[in-house]
Amino acid sequence: MDRVYEIPEEPNVDRVSSLEEDVIRGASPRFTFPFGILFSTFLYCGEAASALYMVRTYRKSNETFWMTYTLSFFMFSSIMVQLTLIFVHRDLAKDRPFSLFMHLILLGPVIRCSEAMIKYLTLCKKEGQEEPYVSLTRKKMLIDGQEVLIEWEVGHSIRTLAMHRNAYKRMSQIQAFLGSVPQLTYQLYVTLISAEVPLGRAVLMVFSLISVTYGATLCNMLAIQIKYDDYKIRLGPLEVLCITIWRTLEITSRLMILVLFSATLKLKALPFLVLNFLIILLEPWVKFWRSGAQMPNNIEKNFSRVGTLVVLISVTVLYAGINFSCWSALQLKLADRDLVDKGQNWGHMGLHYSVRLVENVIMVLVFKFLGVKVLLNYCHSLLAVQLIIAYVISIGFMLLFFQYLHPLRSLFTHNVIDYLHCVCCHRQSQDRAENSEPPVEAEARQSIV
Repeated sequence: MDRVYEIPEEPNVDRVSSLEEDVIRGASPRFTFPFGILFSTFLYCGEAASALYMVRTYRKSNETFWMTYTLSFFMFSSIMVQLTLIFVHRDLAKDRPFSLFMHLILLGPVIRCSEAMIKYLTLCKKEGQEEPYVSLTRKKMLIDGQEVLIEWEVGHSIRTLAMHRNAYKRMSQIQAFLGSVPQLTYQLYVTLISAEVPLGRAVLMVFSLISVTYGATLCNMLAIQIKYDDYKIRLGPLEVLCITIWRTLEITSRLMILVLFSATLKLKALPFLVLNFLIILLEPWVKFWRSGAQMPNNIEKNFSRVGTLVVLISVTVLYAGINFSCWSALQLKLADRDLVDKGQNWGHMGLHYSVRLVENVIMVLVFKFLGVKVLLNYCHSLLAVQLIIAYVISIGFMLLFFQYLHPLRSLFTHNVIDYLHCVCCHRQSQDRAENSEPPVEAEARQSIV
C-alpha cells in the first residue's frame, strides 16, 4: 500500500491501562517515495496515448462508429480526472493559471506528478531538519489486541505530499471505473466482432485492464481508511496480494461475461445493461428520498446548493460505475456528510455478490445456448464454466480476506462467515417452525386419540 509516511513496526510500550489515560508519543514519520503517483501517471499517459492511437487507426480505416466510442470513453474519463484533481487541490480558490491551463489540455496529472516529485526532493534535502510548521496527528493502533493512542508530529511538507497521494488515489478510481472499464469492455467487444487483435488495440486493453485492477485494489484500501479513520492501518504484502487476486478474478470474469453476452444479443442486450446500471445509480437516491433526510450542505464550505448537488451526482455515477463491474467496498449514504456508511454491512455485501452471481449465470447461459456465431473455435460450455468458476474463486478470496487477513478484523462484532452461518441457521429455524404443528392442534389431536 502506498503510504504517506512510515512509523516503526511497534513502539516499545509497556502494558497500557486504558485508551483514555495513555497517549504514546510515536517516532518522527519517515516519508516514502511516491510510487503510487508515478504509477497512476504512467497508467493515465499510457492509456491516453494508446486510445488516441486507436482513434487515429479507426479514422484511417473509415470505422467511424468504433472511433467515436473510443474517443468518447477517453474524453469523458480524462475530463473527470481533471475535475477530480482540481477539486481535491482546491485550485479554483487559488491563483494558479498555469496548472489550470495544463488541466484544460488534459495534462493535469503530469504537472501534478511533477509537483509531487519536486516536493519529495525538497523533503529529501531537508531530511533531519525541523520544520517550522508542524501539526499533531493522533491515531489508534491495535497492539496485542489492545487499543493504544499514538501521537506524531507531521510537518506541513509531508501533509502536502499526502494531499497529492490522496488526490491520485481518487483519480485512479475515476480513471478505472469511468474510463477503463467501458473502454476495455468496448475494445473486447470489437475484438470479438472483428476477430482480429491489432497491436494498438492490444496495448490499449492491457493498460485498461491494469488500470481497472489497480483502481479496484485501491477501492478496498480507501474503504478501510474511510471506515476506520481513527486507526493507523497497515496492509502487508499478503493482504495486498489477496485483494489483488480477488479483484482481478472478479473484474476479468465479470467483464468477459458482459462482453460475451453483448456480442451474443447485440442491441438486444442494451436494455438489460442500461436497466442494470440505472438500478445501481438510483438506489442511493431512492434510499435518501425514503429516509426523509435533508441534503448535506457542509460537504465543502464554498459550495452552493447546486454545487453540492453536482458533487452528489458525480459521486453517485462513480459509485454506480464501480458496482456495475465489482463490489465498491462502501455503501453510499447521501444524507451523511461523509457520504458513506461506515458500518460493516455484511448484508449489503452478501446481497451484491448473490445478485451478481445470478446475473452472471443467466448471461453465461444466454451465451451458451445462443452464442453460436460469437466464438466458433472455442467450446462454449468449457468457457462458460471457466468464467463462473473464476467468479466463484474471487468470492472465495474475498471471504478469505475478511475472515483472516483484514487488518482490523478483531473489531468486527462478527465476520462474514459468521453472518452467513447465522442467516442459514435462521432460515433453518424458520423452515422447522413452518413444518412443525402448532401446540393447540397437537393437544387437540392427542385428546381425540
